[in-house]
Amino acid sequence: MAIPRSRTLLTWMGMAFVLLAVGGDCFYLPGVAPADFQRKDPLQVKVNKLTSTKTQLPYSYYYLPFCKPDTIVDSAENLGEVLRGDRIENSPYVFEMREPQMCNIVCKMTLTNKGARDLKEKIEDEYRVNMILDNLPLVVPVKRMDQDLNVIYQLGYYVGFKDNFSGTKDGQYFLYNHLSFTVKYHKDPEMDLARIVGFEVTPFSVKHDYEDEWFGNKTRLITCDPHAKQIVVNSANPQEVEANKDIIFTYDVEFKESDVKWASRWDIYLLMADAQIHWFSIVNSLMIVLFLTGMVAMIMLRTLFRDISQYNQLETQEEAQEETGWKLVHGDVFRPPANSDLLCVHVGTGVQFFGMLLVTMIFAALGFLSPSNRGGLMTAMVILWVLMGIFAGYSSARLYKMFKGTEWKKITLTTAFMFPGIIFSIFFILNALIWGQKSSGAVPFTTMFALVLLWFGISVPLVFVGSYMGFKKPVPEDPVKTNKIPRQIPQQAWYMNPVFSILIGGILPFGAVFIELFFILTSIWLNQFYYIFGVLFVVFLILIVTCAEITIVLCYFQLCSEDYLWWWRSYLTSGSSALYLFLYATFYFFTKLEITKPVSGVLYFGYMLAASYSFFVLTGTIGFYACFWFTRLIYSSVKID
Repeated sequence: MAIPRSRTLLTWMGMAFVLLAVGGDCFYLPGVAPADFQRKDPLQVKVNKLTSTKTQLPYSYYYLPFCKPDTIVDSAENLGEVLRGDRIENSPYVFEMREPQMCNIVCKMTLTNKGARDLKEKIEDEYRVNMILDNLPLVVPVKRMDQDLNVIYQLGYYVGFKDNFSGTKDGQYFLYNHLSFTVKYHKDPEMDLARIVGFEVTPFSVKHDYEDEWFGNKTRLITCDPHAKQIVVNSANPQEVEANKDIIFTYDVEFKESDVKWASRWDIYLLMADAQIHWFSIVNSLMIVLFLTGMVAMIMLRTLFRDISQYNQLETQEEAQEETGWKLVHGDVFRPPANSDLLCVHVGTGVQFFGMLLVTMIFAALGFLSPSNRGGLMTAMVILWVLMGIFAGYSSARLYKMFKGTEWKKITLTTAFMFPGIIFSIFFILNALIWGQKSSGAVPFTTMFALVLLWFGISVPLVFVGSYMGFKKPVPEDPVKTNKIPRQIPQQAWYMNPVFSILIGGILPFGAVFIELFFILTSIWLNQFYYIFGVLFVVFLILIVTCAEITIVLCYFQLCSEDYLWWWRSYLTSGSSALYLFLYATFYFFTKLEITKPVSGVLYFGYMLAASYSFFVLTGTIGFYACFWFTRLIYSSVKID
């Protein structure tokens, strides 16, 4: 018995969403399934990657000579975490719930020449150490200079610090080898259970000294004595990074009861001072864009109604010939454009990208893609991109058939491989550069193989299914007939020059998103959390409206100038906003980032080039469909013999 095609599609989508929910662990609501700890429950601190905003190259925690547990165990990671460069492993830091500890010795090690060189390099590049306890990232409280009572939180602590005024040529490097942890918990009023709601640390650099001989973890330190309740402070003799010298790693643990409930424990991460959204600026920008687009829509409607009523009142063909404007090109306006195959492919790709972003932002705005689930957002985007392949094939095939194309398999293959191939090529080259730097951010071969499998095994077949359905379905007839001989286009005014009008058309869509773009770039390149997906969704809707209306306006002016080559120009008009996005990314690089290494600069511009190309196909497709709907509407509204 044959299975209906719709049921087969639902089965594919259902399997993919199961993969998304289970393998990607994306559908996570904050406040669900909290971990309850009794007094003697062990707390295992996990270590994550070393990060630096100066290099953008993450490294594994054990890349540096830190204390290791007896057995290093890698935590299971989803696809998004691997792509982000997360490497989560266990550590020798193990606490007992609500059991304070002082001056615990982790280990003693002797620095090798390589270890000292690596530490100095990472201190120079301002690398931070990231740790996790009960899924909470480690933060460092920093007191604000302008406000006495306010404290801001920074993700991770610095590996160490450099003293440039030591009198030596290259300065002295000091290591933070003592960690003073503070674990905040919210106690259950009815039971002897507690839930962790905060994980903070204050790092110190101390050159430890001890009595007599070294007895391992039972050695009594002179610089930090728990028996005398001597808590370590910033020492006048910090631990210098020097080869062939011993370093003793120690830590304290303090537990503090907190009024913060478990469901609200992520608030301090989402409201960090460096990532605060300037609400007034965003709302002001959105209101300006809404006002401008409203005015454009009103002007267009009034102008069009007047034109259509005038054309429909003409009594004779001679009167119609005397008229000028968009009606005169009715015999050429639906003539297939040059390079129509390439346009079909870009439109199909834009539909795929639009569907992925729309569904992702809806789930994120509803709270399913919480920042507390590392990698969940990226996993969702990859899986949804694969699933939206069916819409890419359907859209490109239908447009291709409208252009009287016959080789639907050729257009399907191009749709399935062109855009993903370009993005994958950029990604592969950049990944090779990361691998050459021995960074943990390099995607492993197994993950690369999984991405190729998703592409060839799911996305490509779905593109073929959608293309088959789109090509099989009859396309609507054009509202007017196309002449056999193309009409000559009169000389255009300077402001209707294609390059000028296309560049002008991209300004307004970019203006709708550039404020939000600043915070998105900050979250990506400065290791901040982005969480206001509701605002982002509103900005996305305004971007759609802006792209549609600016394209319709310029398309109308173009047709009034008797220029009927609107197909590609409608796509490029709103798509040119990607050029401004890349220029803004360049401006952001030189004004906000402190990247110094050439490899890091190549990574930045490589990824931003891929992002700009994606933005081009998204906004271009929105503008194209708006202009397509507009031209069919106006030419079906007038009487043409």
